[in-house]
Amino acid sequence: MSLNNPFDPDSTLTGCSCGRHASQAEHELADAEALNRRVIQSTVMRALFPQDAERRRFLRTVGASTAWAAISSIIPFGTLEAMAQDKGSLEKKELKVGFIPITCASPLIMADPLGLYRREGLDVTLMKTAGWALIRDKVTNREYDASHMLAPMPLAMSLGVGSNPAPTNVMTIQNINGQAITLAMKHKDKRDPKDWKGFRFAIPFEFSMHNFLLRYYLAEHGLDPDTDVQLRVVPPPEMVANLRAGNIDGFLGPDPVNQRAVFDEAGFIHILSREIWDGHPCCSFAVPTEFIRQNPNTFAALYRAVLNAAAMARDAKNRPLMAEVLAPANYLNQPKAVLEQVLTGRFADGLGNVRNVPERVDYDPFPWYSMAYWILSQMKRWGYVKGDVRYKDIAEKVYLLTDARRHMAAVGMAAPRDNSRKAVIMGKEFDPARVEAYANSFAIRKA
Repeated sequence: MSLNNPFDPDSTLTGCSCGRHASQAEHELADAEALNRRVIQSTVMRALFPQDAERRRFLRTVGASTAWAAISSIIPFGTLEAMAQDKGSLEKKELKVGFIPITCASPLIMADPLGLYRREGLDVTLMKTAGWALIRDKVTNREYDASHMLAPMPLAMSLGVGSNPAPTNVMTIQNINGQAITLAMKHKDKRDPKDWKGFRFAIPFEFSMHNFLLRYYLAEHGLDPDTDVQLRVVPPPEMVANLRAGNIDGFLGPDPVNQRAVFDEAGFIHILSREIWDGHPCCSFAVPTEFIRQNPNTFAALYRAVLNAAAMARDAKNRPLMAEVLAPANYLNQPKAVLEQVLTGRFADGLGNVRNVPERVDYDPFPWYSMAYWILSQMKRWGYVKGDVRYKDIAEKVYLLTDARRHMAAVGMAAPRDNSRKAVIMGKEFDPARVEAYANSFAIRKA
């Protein structure tokens, strides 16, 4: 097993090193303190040897065990671990955290079996929820303390678009990419979107990247998403059944729904969302602004737990084990084979091909302000918001970029220095410095 990867899936084949668990994977999942120790050790190693090549050369030269022993003789790891645990008193320990059963929620879900919530002194109950409107309402009514949300939801909720204003903050981006356009099998000969006039498409929620990316894709192919097709809100767990029944012709949905459609032979993957915009935000981890004010120490503890889970989820070597852990009914309730195809990026597309796209989904937690800018530009484009949009003010109020940078550093994760970045979406550059001109540049948009 790799020293730096306590979740190496190969370990499931060799039993448990301590003899108390059925497999090494179960051993590591149970040992949350071991993960905490590795995070601290990794942080110190990176501080001592900032260059990856230099760090690897040192480990090869002296050996991993000798390296840690030598460093431990001069670095008080015990003190550092104690400092990591010496946190402010938690204002609230028992939390309810909502999630929709899709792979986007992997970090906040994995923090439970990994013991990352417990390590922070939190007693978290994960609340599987049927749809996004229900998530919004339960957060607004304070039935949930925090929740998995679509990246645009906290912006819409804070602005009072689609509901009463409810100031809500994005702590982390749960995942980037991780969506696809899936069509019914009867449309295998209609790969050109120009042939989709009259199609009925499902999206999971109006204030979703799925809605905005599908609208963007259709409009770039000359279709007005408000007049040339029908867009219907369908909860992700119901998308495949509606596709099979012929109620819809396709959907732009979250994974693993797309792969499940292929698995059930109900549909095929037309295009991955990363082929529209590679690196786009999908879902977020969000919390009411009032919760942060009332529970600053609990908020920080929750932040650390989710960031550590995101760091684990980013490592491709952990994806097969994640598929196994997430498959049961209390989490995603999906066949392990379906989740493995999504998480590893080696998948059947329903057209007889096996594709290898490791970047199909990733778990980069950094909440770029430019992500909020783009979402707001599309909300304006399609008439969800009217008049002048204070892009910078709204982004900085809702997306907790400064907090993310601070908490990422605390758990040994590197955060970007910039607050925004340009993107290329279907060949067109999005420059957050010129967002108003961008929002007004489209031929197909609401008047």
